[in-house]
Amino acid sequence: MWRLARAGARAPPGLAAAAGAGAGPGPGGHGGTEGWYEWAARSAPVHWAEEGLAALQEATGLPWWAAIAGGAAVLRSAVTLPLAAQQGRLLAKLENLQPEIKELAQRLRYEVSVRGKQLGWSEKVARLHFSRNMRRIVTELYIRDNCHPFKAMLLVWVQVPMWVCVSLALRNCSVGALGSAVQEQFSSGGALWFTDLTAPDSTWILPVSLGLVNLLVVEMFASQTKMPVSRIQKLVTNFFRTVSVVMIPIAATVPSSMALYWLSSSLVGLSHNLLLRSPAFRRLCRIPRTTSDSATPYRDMLAALATKYSFKKQHL
Repeated sequence: MWRLARAGARAPPGLAAAAGAGAGPGPGGHGGTEGWYEWAARSAPVHWAEEGLAALQEATGLPWWAAIAGGAAVLRSAVTLPLAAQQGRLLAKLENLQPEIKELAQRLRYEVSVRGKQLGWSEKVARLHFSRNMRRIVTELYIRDNCHPFKAMLLVWVQVPMWVCVSLALRNCSVGALGSAVQEQFSSGGALWFTDLTAPDSTWILPVSLGLVNLLVVEMFASQTKMPVSRIQKLVTNFFRTVSVVMIPIAATVPSSMALYWLSSSLVGLSHNLLLRSPAFRRLCRIPRTTSDSATPYRDMLAALATKYSFKKQHL
């Protein structure tokens, strides 16, 4: 068993410079020389993640690379999979609301038109009344069916902090912030081409694999949306595409333990995304049926992705 000696954490040069940039105190009263990065690396949630990794590795006796990959699978399955199922239920309710919203919008448009002619409203005033009342009606429908779109963000609000805490915990283990014994175990705890978990993956296999898996997850989620896509949703999708690409060089500069965790987490997320498309699993999770549900979701997904990218290729 390795002990968590709370030694001074060493940040990578670039991050240390960024963290220490600027005079003035940081969170928790730390000064400029010990910025937000160092403060976050020593925070209680990160310490809990370190303890969890230690307990998992000690209980299973697995080599560190397997413990890291297994920890990612456990966290994603125990925490984010239930939240993803809840998100699926919410999105299904939203999709089933669209016909009712469309019908109410047509009725309201007619009523506003009649009322506007009676009161002599300008087109601008009529649009304002329509938008204001439509927002109220849609909000009431969301409350009635308990499916406000904002609730779909719960998965992100849980997953991102958890991902950050585990990443910082692995970084602490890799740079010797928890004692030389832990760093020594990490230096020989890898496998295949990444035998040293404290060093970056010089082959770029882990970083490139991470980028490809993340892009696949983004495209699968984008193809899953059956409702009309708004401009904001398009911007969000393009943002995550950009992040997936930017993560490749970042993953090539961090310890292999972090890149391995990121890749493992993304692979588990991909498997969950596929699982949540299964009609049987959706019934098990009590996700409401929608008009767009398919009996052959995987075949349809492959066909949609093939059509999308073959179309793009023809227009290049």
